[in-house]
Amino acid sequence: MTIPAEPTRPAISGETGDGAVQPERAELIAQAHQRSASYGLRPYESPDFCPVLQSELKTRIERSQSLFTYALPVMETLYDQIVNTQSMVILTDADGLILHSLGDDDFLAQADKVALRAGADWSEESRGTNAIGTALAENRATLVHGADHFLEANQFLTCSCMTILDAYGKTVGALDVTGDQRGFHKHTMALVRMSAQMIENQLFGSAFRDMVCIHFHSRAEFLGTLVEGIVSFTPGGRFLSSNRSGHFQLGLTNKALQAHTFSSLFGMPLSLFFDAVRGAPAGIVQLQLPSGVKVSARMEWKASPASMAGAGVPATTPDAVAAPRRLCPAPAKPEGLADLDTGDAQVRTVIGKLRKVIGKDIPVMVLGETGTGKELMARAIHADSPRHAGPFIAVNCASIPENLIESELFGYEEGAFTGARKKGGIGKMLLANGGTLFLDEIGDMPLHLQGRLLRALQERAVQPLGSSKVIQVDVLVVCATNRNLREMVASGQFREDLYYRLNGLVVRLPALRERSDLDVVAGKLLRQDQSQGHAGGEPPRISDAVMELFRRYHWPGNMRQLGNLLRTARLMAEGEAEITEDHLPDDFLDDLRERQQQAATTAAQAAPVSAVLPVGQAAAQPTRLAEVEALAIVAAVNAHHGNISAAAKALGISRNTVYRKMEEARGLSQPPG
Repeated sequence: MTIPAEPTRPAISGETGDGAVQPERAELIAQAHQRSASYGLRPYESPDFCPVLQSELKTRIERSQSLFTYALPVMETLYDQIVNTQSMVILTDADGLILHSLGDDDFLAQADKVALRAGADWSEESRGTNAIGTALAENRATLVHGADHFLEANQFLTCSCMTILDAYGKTVGALDVTGDQRGFHKHTMALVRMSAQMIENQLFGSAFRDMVCIHFHSRAEFLGTLVEGIVSFTPGGRFLSSNRSGHFQLGLTNKALQAHTFSSLFGMPLSLFFDAVRGAPAGIVQLQLPSGVKVSARMEWKASPASMAGAGVPATTPDAVAAPRRLCPAPAKPEGLADLDTGDAQVRTVIGKLRKVIGKDIPVMVLGETGTGKELMARAIHADSPRHAGPFIAVNCASIPENLIESELFGYEEGAFTGARKKGGIGKMLLANGGTLFLDEIGDMPLHLQGRLLRALQERAVQPLGSSKVIQVDVLVVCATNRNLREMVASGQFREDLYYRLNGLVVRLPALRERSDLDVVAGKLLRQDQSQGHAGGEPPRISDAVMELFRRYHWPGNMRQLGNLLRTARLMAEGEAEITEDHLPDDFLDDLRERQQQAATTAAQAAPVSAVLPVGQAAAQPTRLAEVEALAIVAAVNAHHGNISAAAKALGISRNTVYRKMEEARGLSQPPG
């Protein structure tokens, strides 16, 4: 029995090589049109030209920060393959809101006519049948070509879209290529699928970087490619998640896999697999899937002695630690506090305070806005502490599902979960034994777990789920949050006793807009980007004009936003001596220009009734609330130049309600008799 050499994503419904429409795809489009009509859309309706405010767009990007970070370089690579084809590349969040786009200048001008730009909502509810909205609604690869679009205004487009899943199989966004329908190419969808899979695999690797990840395929030459399956396990062998190709090759859904362990999937204990990896050429061994298919597999695990000992691997055996590590890229030397001192007085003060408590086991809480570098600071604390040889274990309390965070943090014993392995699973707190435990977004920890964390910290001991055994642990705790924990304590959302247990030393990282070393930080980020291989050659310098723009900007995403922007700018300026304004993303420049403007009003401005009636015709004086409401809605439509979508959004009501009230208003305008 064999499996396909290159498992790919689900095919576009009924798509043939030349883009012909078959019955299945016709049915998909027909159903999407039915949904569009049920939302109150009309085919002749004008596009909604009311994107969200820049502040809201920044918030939405921050909510999808991991997606945004990993998607940006992939989008740039994808755009390089379709450049000069009257096309653009689009990234959206799970709701269909466009977060970022790249495209040919001439096509971007056309796209702007239908509000195909950052901040615009392209869900089916807002735009009717379109590749982004329909792909998200159907959770599948979707091609919407020309007249397939529900709104007539969008029918000059051809769009190929694929949803993007996070490490746990949840839809977090969509990647789309949109172009002029006259330039349709049958290979576009394949490029979109491959690019979306690159993003998914990077999200997967980031989520499970401290776990055991098995890379496998029936053909060894496909290891390390986009089509390899990846499955992650705890060091004890409990299944965590799998990428799409892993599901395909295993023939099981993520839900079905939850009851499995490494042993039940691959037919051997994980400890024996460790032994096999140590003795195998290039660390590649043969495994057998439940279906009987034999696959080649390799392992990635950034193991620490403590985690290997907990998994049953003798930490005293030199090659037991070396084998898994040689399969991973050698990590860069961690930055210490001195590396973070780039000239800003506020940061230097923070560093001075931290140096006084390092090595004294005083818990540290780092406050600051999203993207200010709180984890970098935590890693620097660890690197400069006497614990630097021990593990640094990061736990993002906001990203782990609530039903898993307890077992992830404290571990579990035999029988705690259906299908759990005999020895249970190791928690992150035990993995951090002898090192540093970084609790990011601590303000998002569920209230019912806060008491258990407090007890573990006070007693310096962990009791895994389902176990009566208490295990002593020695960890330095560093916490971070962008939330106001004092307000949360006052409102009962955060335990007061835990708050005072964690804030031994509280430091606040300044926002990027508050720092005086912006030029130094920007230069450092450019050099780091070069060293990480995102672009070759010496990085270009940042022109004085661009640095002046940077100083005027408010940087809501802080250093994370600056890093992403510089990565894009550097690629745009490749081969040139300096980065100029021409190399900066359009959404950044638009946001900069709008900074001083007042936010566009989200409520319709009351207009005189006479403004919405024919000249010379007096309106009947409204005497009932319903009449006043109807006339106000007509005024809102008038204020939005006849755009029903925009008026409905501004008023917070459905399009069907707008149409109905307009009919009522027309009745008011008719002369009696």
